[in-house]
Amino acid sequence: MIESLLVANRGEIARRIIRTAKRLGIRVIAVHSEADADLPFVAEADEAVLIGPPNPALSYRNTEAILAAATSTGAQAIHPGYGFLSENAEFARTVEASGLIWVGPDADAITAMGDKINARNLMAAAGVPVAPGTTDPAADLDAAVTAAAEIGYPVMVKAAAGGGGMGMGVAVDEAALRAEYDKVRAFAERMFGDGSVLIERYFPRVRHVEVQILGLADGRVVALGERECSVQRRNQKLVEESPSPAVSPELRSRLLAAAVRAGEAVGYRNAGTVECLFDPATGEFFFLEMNTRLQVEHPVTEYVYGIDLVEEQLRVASGLAPTFDPDALTPSGHAIEMRINAEDPKRFLPGPGVIRTWVEPTGAGVRVDSGYTEGNTVTPFYDSLLAKLIISGATRDEVLDRAKAAVAAFQIEGPKNNVPFFTELLENEEFRSGAYDTGIVSRMR
Repeated sequence: MIESLLVANRGEIARRIIRTAKRLGIRVIAVHSEADADLPFVAEADEAVLIGPPNPALSYRNTEAILAAATSTGAQAIHPGYGFLSENAEFARTVEASGLIWVGPDADAITAMGDKINARNLMAAAGVPVAPGTTDPAADLDAAVTAAAEIGYPVMVKAAAGGGGMGMGVAVDEAALRAEYDKVRAFAERMFGDGSVLIERYFPRVRHVEVQILGLADGRVVALGERECSVQRRNQKLVEESPSPAVSPELRSRLLAAAVRAGEAVGYRNAGTVECLFDPATGEFFFLEMNTRLQVEHPVTEYVYGIDLVEEQLRVASGLAPTFDPDALTPSGHAIEMRINAEDPKRFLPGPGVIRTWVEPTGAGVRVDSGYTEGNTVTPFYDSLLAKLIISGATRDEVLDRAKAAVAAFQIEGPKNNVPFFTELLENEEFRSGAYDTGIVSRMR
């Protein structure tokens, strides 16, 4: 097993990784910006290194500073968490070229799946269903208009190098396409340094379902069930649950088999997620993208399968067998995760500030993975995620009842937060029935 680990991230995911690593007896090094010096993850690590000012480009995306911290502290491995450098193939290559262990998939897999068009084409060749769309970037607006006419409106205009729900727009006709194409292209160039755009069929009433995969040290790829991720704002997830209330045993079998094929097609190792769109009207599902990292919502899978995914990541990176029998994976129960963000509960606009009160709920089936505590300052420099409230139980109904009590008990004063939204959601009949789709939040608003 790895003996010393540098966590190249911050907030709740840094704390999450630190918790498992310390349980395994691994020495943990945290890196942090000036803005994060007082956050819990810094104090909980065995050693902490200041790597730069608040600007992420000068700290958490500063590869030279992170590698220098690894060298000065004698770290043996680097875990990138999610976001920041987690899907940066060049950084992964540099880490390994420096003689360090990269706790994630190899750089070639990151590269292969990082470009949405390339990923779509790879998946189609592997027999994974993909939605109707372009097989090459739409080089200009005329090409986009031609492609959309062939695919049929409405269409999704997507940044080929995008991710995390960013760089996407919907066009219902040619006039809308002309506006969205320029907007998405400009955004993609600014955010990702790549203005390539793809055109894909848009499904107005669709569910977002993903499969957790794990590429083992012996070369096998296993699927650890699916997660429902259809409660979203601005194409970004707010709630995830496992198993999905929309997935039948027959569909689950097809979904998991397709996800395994996707991982095998790129020789995948470590944790990753195959994201799909599911059309309840036809029973069809289509490959959306593959996230080559640990997902924010991984805890719901941990509960349903009774494993620690961070431990499994560390074991794969160490060349060790998993703690479970890959041939006897048996899910049990239900789990839901709610993302507690520093944003108002109506328009979901960021609301940083000093946390004056922070009281986490407790009780059976209640887990809180938090990045902050009372007295901390939520700054405007990073993602608005404050904590993840994860509820587990024997049935979905039991989980929903526990979730209502836990949300009512979660007290946060200071920064704006979306806890009231979850109170509203848990009373919503569409959500409680399980028959919801990606439009549920907009219908609530």
